Amino acid sequence: MLRVNVLNQSIETSYPLRTLYFYLTEGCNLACRHCWIAPRFQDEKHQYGYLDYQLFEKIITEAKPLGLTGVKLTGGEPLMHPRIDEIVDHIREQELALTVETNGVLCTPELAHKMAACQSASVSVSLDGVDAKTHEWVRGVKGSFEAALQGIRHLVQAGLKPQIIMSIMRINVDQVEPMVRLAEELGCGSVKFNLIQPTERGERIYEADQGLTIEEYIDLGKFVENELSGRTQIKLYYDHPMAFRPLSRLFGAEGDGCSRCGILGVLGVLYDGSYALCGIGTSVPEMIFGRAGEDPLDTVWRENRVLNELREGLPQNLKGVCSDCLMKNICLGSCVAQNYYRTKNILAGFWFCEQAHQLNQFNYSRQKSSVKTDREDSNEVGETEIA
Repeated sequence: MLRVNVLNQSIETSYPLRTLYFYLTEGCNLACRHCWIAPRFQDEKHQYGYLDYQLFEKIITEAKPLGLTGVKLTGGEPLMHPRIDEIVDHIREQELALTVETNGVLCTPELAHKMAACQSASVSVSLDGVDAKTHEWVRGVKGSFEAALQGIRHLVQAGLKPQIIMSIMRINVDQVEPMVRLAEELGCGSVKFNLIQPTERGERIYEADQGLTIEEYIDLGKFVENELSGRTQIKLYYDHPMAFRPLSRLFGAEGDGCSRCGILGVLGVLYDGSYALCGIGTSVPEMIFGRAGEDPLDTVWRENRVLNELREGLPQNLKGVCSDCLMKNICLGSCVAQNYYRTKNILAGFWFCEQAHQLNQFNYSRQKSSVKTDREDSNEVGETEIA
């Protein structure tokens, strides 16, 4: 018993539960071609589940003693939740940082002001084209482009600097710089360019040759980070692994730091109250760890096998090309949910890095073995010169 108590105290000290990711709704009002968790399309004829509000409050109450400082609302589509106003109010009252990921369609002026009133409010709106034709091809619903733009305007009018998230695929890759100009015009604070994850619907994007190749993603990243970022005053984020980012973008005065998903301090909550690694639990049942209202959150957080495997295994037990990467201490495998989805090994190498390695396109200057070899070569040259 003493050993268990010491372990639990260690977990509470070393691994506080900093952020809850709430996947508030089973459904979504858009039908995006690339979605990595594939929620059901919801309209007036088809209605689906959502997280019970009382359960939401209970989860927050149980999480605060574990170190909770922030909440992310996502989906499905979080603004579809019938009690979203009360959810946002409760987050504000509990003095928690708020992050929202939305398609923007349902963002009213009133809701925008509620979100803006929260502590450290950050709202991202998905926009996949600078015109209706492109965006709506991706999102699958007519009128969603103008509705998203209007939602962004409401956020700006409420005093926020929303982020635009653009998922890069073949249909919109030529709109990367125009998207930055649109973001400037709208008053946004940043643009994030996401690579399509080969998960759920994302797999079909690649099967249909609608995604970019690894080489194309690498070249685009160099353009965004080395050229385009110098031609705008707003922040640009290109979501490729840290091994591919210039050091100036990580540590320089204009860099964005070593941001990561913080998986060791995060827990997902699905629409039905299930605790999960993240939204991957909707398609991978073994990534569900318990259920709110039935399983105490502190027990799930301390004792779940998968969570403890991550704590014990990250980053030192990462596999594949990630095992030798100099960035692994901060990257932590980039996305362990994707790693498990692809290989059934939660410590597997990240798909992007593995494919880049297979194509000899990995940034080998970020590998320990490469640095060691360089030093050995340098020593050999030095010894020869001295001799």
